[in-house]
This record gives sequence, C-alpha cells and structure tokens, in this order.
Amino acid sequence: MNDDIEHDMHEPSSFWTKYVWSQDHKVIAIQYSVIAIMVGLVALVLSGLMRLQLGFPGSFDFIDPSAYYQFVTMHGMIMVIYLLTAIFLGGFGNYLIPLMVGARDMVFPFVNMLSVWFYLVAVIILMASFFVPGGPSGAGWTLYPPQAILPGTPGSDWGIILMLVSLAVFIIAATMGGLNYVTTVLQARTKGMTLMRMPLTIWGIFMATILALLAFPALFVSAIMMLFDKILGTSFFMPAILSMGQQLDHEGGSPILFQHLFWFFGHPEVYIVALPAFGIVSDLISTHARKNIFGYRMMVWAIVGIGVLSFVVWAHHMYISGMNPMFGYFFATTTLIIAVPTAIKVYNWVLTIWHGNIRLNVPMLFALGFVSTFTIGGLTGLFLGNVVVDLPLSDTYFVVAHFHMVMGVSPILVVFGGIYHWYPKMSGKMLNVTLGKIHFWCTFLGTYAIYFPMHYLGVLGVPRRYFAYENYDFIPDSAKDLNAMISVMAIFVGLAQLIFIFNLIWSLFKGKPSGHNPWEATSLEWQTETTPPGHGNWGKELPICYRWAYDYSVPGHELDYLPQNQPEDLPSKEDDTKHAQGVTP
Repeated sequence: MNDDIEHDMHEPSSFWTKYVWSQDHKVIAIQYSVIAIMVGLVALVLSGLMRLQLGFPGSFDFIDPSAYYQFVTMHGMIMVIYLLTAIFLGGFGNYLIPLMVGARDMVFPFVNMLSVWFYLVAVIILMASFFVPGGPSGAGWTLYPPQAILPGTPGSDWGIILMLVSLAVFIIAATMGGLNYVTTVLQARTKGMTLMRMPLTIWGIFMATILALLAFPALFVSAIMMLFDKILGTSFFMPAILSMGQQLDHEGGSPILFQHLFWFFGHPEVYIVALPAFGIVSDLISTHARKNIFGYRMMVWAIVGIGVLSFVVWAHHMYISGMNPMFGYFFATTTLIIAVPTAIKVYNWVLTIWHGNIRLNVPMLFALGFVSTFTIGGLTGLFLGNVVVDLPLSDTYFVVAHFHMVMGVSPILVVFGGIYHWYPKMSGKMLNVTLGKIHFWCTFLGTYAIYFPMHYLGVLGVPRRYFAYENYDFIPDSAKDLNAMISVMAIFVGLAQLIFIFNLIWSLFKGKPSGHNPWEATSLEWQTETTPPGHGNWGKELPICYRWAYDYSVPGHELDYLPQNQPEDLPSKEDDTKHAQGVTP
C-alpha cells in the first residue's frame, strides 16, 4: 500500500467492474450514499404520514393504529441505522479515509465491495417487510420483547423476522467496512501523516468505527436471540406469559436483558453517528472560517473520551424500566460527565470561528446550523440524564424533541454540509449556491418550528407513541392545535429536501466546473492530480505529509492556506507541538 506502483495495470476496464462490482473506495462510497439517501427518503415519507395522523387525527382512513405503529417503527430504524450510520461510515468514511491519509485505497478492497452489497441486501430485506402478510413490525424502533413477537402486535409474524434478519445482515456489512476503516487508518497512512496530523474528520470516523465494532455485537446477539424466541420457542427474553388468554410455553426469560443489550448498542450508536459529524464539522468550520482549529489536541482527546464514556451511559434510557434504582446514581453521573468533552468541542468550534475570516457559503451555513442545534438539543439532554427530572418527562414529547434535535436534525445538517463541501471533489462540479441556501434556510428554520414546540408538549405531559390524543382531560386543546402546526411544518421540511435531490442531479450535468480546490483547503484529498481523483488516487507517487491539516491564515505567507503536502517552510518541532501536530518527520 505504501509503494509507488504503476496502478494503471489494475484499473478496471468494463462497466461492471468499474461501477457495479467496483473495489474502488470512491465508487463504493457513492454506492453507499445513494442507497442510504434512497432508503432515507422512504423514512421521510413515513414521518410525513405519521404527522398527518397526529396533526389531523381521523382524516386519513388508510392510517389506522396498526399502520401508524408500523410507520413509527420503520421510520426510526431506517433513519438511525440504515441512513445515518450507513452514510457517515459507509459514505463519508469510505470516500475520505484513503484520500485524507494519503492511501491508494482501503487495505481490503474486496471486503469493502462485499460490505456495500451486504448493506444493499439488508435494505432489500427490510423493504420486503412492507410486502409480506401483516406488513412490517409495529413494535416501535426499539423492538422491545415480549410485545415485539407476540400476536396482536402489527407485523408480529413476518415483519419482525425480516427486521431482525435485516439487522443481522447490516451488522455483518458494518463489521466488514469497519475492519477496513480501522486497518487503513492504522496501517496505510502516507509518509509524514502521524496520528496527530490527521484531520479531525478521520479521527471522528476512526473512533466511531471502533465503537461500532464493539457495540454492534450486542445488537447482533440480541437480534439472533429474539429470532430464536420467535421461531424456535426459546426463552431468552420471554418470561412465563399469557397471550390472548392462552398460557405460552415460554418461561424464565428476561425482557430487561434485551433492553440492556439494546441500549448497550443504542447509546454508543448515538456517538457512532455523532463523532463523524463532530469531525466533519470541525473541518468545515476551520476551512470556511480560514482559521486553524482551536485546541486540536484537546479535540482529539475529547473524541476519544466521548468514545470511551459512551459505553457506560446506556441505562439512562431505562430509569423507568424496572432496573434496580441504585443503578440510577451511576448512570446519571456518567451521563453528566460525558457532557464535559462534548461541551469542550462546542467551545472549540466557537473559538475557531472567533475572529475568523468567515465565508458564509453553503457548507459553512450547515456547519453553523449544526453547532447551534446540537448545543440546544444537548442542553435538553441534561434534563433527561437526571433521574428525578426524567421520571415525569420520560415517554413524553420532550424525549422525542431532544432525540430529534441531537440525533436527527444535527447529523442530517452535517450530512448536507459534508455533501455540499466534498461534492466538487466527487464530481468536478459545484452545487448550485442559490438552491443550497434555500435548502438550508427551509431545513434549519423548519426543523426548529417542528421540535421547539415539542419540548413544550412534553412539559405539558403529552405522551409519545399515541395514535390519537382525543378524550384525554389532561391534554388541552392548545396541544392539538400545536400538533397540527408541527405537522404542517414537518411536511414543508420534507418537501424542501426535494430541492437538495434536484440540486445533486442537475449540478452533475449542468453545474459549474469546480477546479481542483474550490475551497482553498489544506487537507490531502484536495491535493490530488485530477478531480475527481483517478484510480489509485495519487498517480505514480504517494504524497508526503509535511504539516497538520489546519494551516490557514499563516502570518507572512502570500496564500492564506498551506496544503499538507507543501514542502516549503517546514515547521519546527516547537511549532509542531504548538499546533499539536506530533513530531516532524
């Protein structure tokens, strides 16, 4: 991987080997992203249907309680797993890791190709559940047994089986991809690319991948065990139970065990999505504010600290589940501690922007939108992390609002920002700026109009997961009017995403040529000989890294940026330490 071989010999020649069964990380990244965006659009439509029912109850005959709960389940699972995880690790991870560390490709290209095809199979299995008898699972996206597999729950026959099989296949895909990402970062970096010179994007994806490799097995085994409970009649999660007046054969299982396994995966999953977002946003802010990142080394250690701590906070999802209350002390404490490295990152972003030469182009708008949204959403999480406050707020719309601000809107803003930023490198074309800004403002303001009022509904005590809110004395009429407004805004924001899809396709054919480095960025992916990068990325010779990725507005230089592969003005060891670069090669 580190030798300068003539790569033309190995360049694929046919359409099938170049674009379908491709082993090129760039093509695989685009395959991952296209599949993720398409399945994400399905989840977006489902959320619109849910909001139609909540905003205008009883107005749509085809949305009955069963269908509603199926929409909720599929929307949640697709968005969290099949869209966000796949696009951050499979899309951005695949595309950026080799280019940013100066490698020709992933270390295991064939395994990389297999991972995207396994991901596609997982998506197809999941989508097939819409067409089987009984439809998809309606157990909620957390799939809690015994409800998930008992008759009476929508999709409790074929739907739940296909969901669990799809998750197992997805985890196999994620594991194959993850081994590639970790090995490439550790083994295939170019000369001079020390760990402390890597862009924060790579650090975020690298740490998220390690979390995925450690957390996904918990979900994998719980999916397999629930399949056994459903198909073979075992009792991993099923206690002695009556169903439809009949005593079932199960006994001795623990539904709480499933919750522990699920959330042992589920909370690191939040950071599997968040850490790549943190890294990408750091790079966007630094590039578009023309300023070196504030406290690089601290940012790296914050990413590592968040990754470690994310494994000891899972049970804050289970304060009211029947878990031993004494655990609450421990998990409330760890939940508040993990807020510290997260806050450090926010401070560092703000201080990077401070006195920067800010260019308010589209990627920067999305980056700034992320910082504000994530901060506000994170602050509401402090309420829910506290046992005493969580008890009345649990299972209300306050939780939905918090979760969507932090885990829904924030990462999606980064996905958009990242695509607007790297699309020129991927395609050689610029996305339309006017359409981009319209898309940003519709999405940003629209999501605030959706989720801000939801916090208020939660404080009122309006419960989540209800099909309709009629005939409840404790829910005032104003809450129903607010729900209608939220639904209108949700459909507006959903339709606004069509602007983005149109922009992607239109710009590919009609967009302005971007040139090699339209943002005047310093990191290695912008220094390739051709745009888009050719097979093997770097031509005959690999680049040499001479500095960290954030040399912007360096005093005494004509240009306001110094690319990582520029050999002049080698920084001294003293400067290296100052900039947290590591030792000069």
